Amino acid sequence: MKKGITSLVLIGLSLVLAACSLNTGVASLYKEESPLHADIQIPASFKENVEDVISIALEQNGERVENPEFLHAEIWKQDGSLSFPMEEVEQDENGAFYVKKDFDEDGLYFIKLHASSNGSIITPKKQFIVGELSDEELEILQEGAQEEEVDHEHHH
Repeated sequence: MKKGITSLVLIGLSLVLAACSLNTGVASLYKEESPLHADIQIPASFKENVEDVISIALEQNGERVENPEFLHAEIWKQDGSLSFPMEEVEQDENGAFYVKKDFDEDGLYFIKLHASSNGSIITPKKQFIVGELSDEELEILQEGAQEEEVDHEHHH
């Protein structure tokens, strides 16, 4: 009787373990990510009383993205004294994306993109300098450009 019970337990255990084996095609059941990448090109210098152009290139799966689901940009000065509202990024006739702004105040700035294409959403941020930096801004850069606590989160 003990041999019969032991045999049944072993058979049952074998069935349970067989049912838990890996399916070799299981990976294809999951969505594969194709991350979106943004390249933000800041001008080498900014001119007074002129709208400067910040260029943006989007790429996904090694190909240029020309029709993202959305692409917005927000720009603000590090000290919080100036903030441009989030706005839709413009696109020229060749499909290139850009933002035009007239920066009339020197300082440390940030640009943050909000972009989506084929289910991939990114929010890259880049710092840049316009004109001369104050001593405080230089110190911030030397400390690793830790941005002051200013709420720049927006939701779509």
